[in-house]
Amino acid sequence: MCSRTFNDNSNLTKHRRTHTGEKPYVCADCSESFTHKWSLTRHMQTHTGGNPFACSECGKSFTVKPDLTKHLRTHTGEKPFACDTSVLTHHRRTHTGEKPFACTTCGRSFTRYYDLTEHHRIHTGEKPFACTTCGRSFTRYYDLTEHHRIHTGEKPFACTTCGKSFAWYHGLIEHHRIHTGEKPFACTTCGRSFTRYYDLTEHHRIHTGEKSYACDKCSKSFTHRSSLAKHRRTHAGYV
Repeated sequence: MCSRTFNDNSNLTKHRRTHTGEKPYVCADCSESFTHKWSLTRHMQTHTGGNPFACSECGKSFTVKPDLTKHLRTHTGEKPFACDTSVLTHHRRTHTGEKPFACTTCGRSFTRYYDLTEHHRIHTGEKPFACTTCGRSFTRYYDLTEHHRIHTGEKPFACTTCGKSFAWYHGLIEHHRIHTGEKPFACTTCGRSFTRYYDLTEHHRIHTGEKSYACDKCSKSFTHRSSLAKHRRTHAGYV
């Protein structure tokens, strides 16, 4: 959904609920539901009317123990949470270019160990993320998320200029060039520029003479997919 990463799977499961809206913890007294177990625990105290966790220093009471634990630090001055430098370390590598995690199969290096893990599946063929609708599997969870929009029809990426929506972010980026006039993909042979890399690839066949689209009725080949589609209509009864 958002590509955020976590140290363990349980935290990922909890985070996903912020996207799905799932609330698996239900109050037995009023049926109100909650995303997190601690939220249900805190809510249950509203039915009993009690604040069972009292501070031994000042007597202040709390509904749940974690709130008491936080409060006690105001008396002790304890600061248990040190800055996690790993995020900063990863960020610094974007400036230094350091890539300490190398693939033992092909030698390609990565900034983050997580990226190396994902890359390694190219060699092993592992695809641990399966679509529950059609069964297709993917190497990355992000790819599964993008694929799932084929089934749901979700188009979360909207153009701020004309309002047209897209299922994938790269689709929005390509579309936006219609408004900006940007054509970043230039042919090295004739200099003609294109909005999409796919269009540049198709154009390049004019220079190479490559005809990669073959008719399965007569084996005649074409440079462009559109030309093949037009040719197919010449075969009577073609489906």
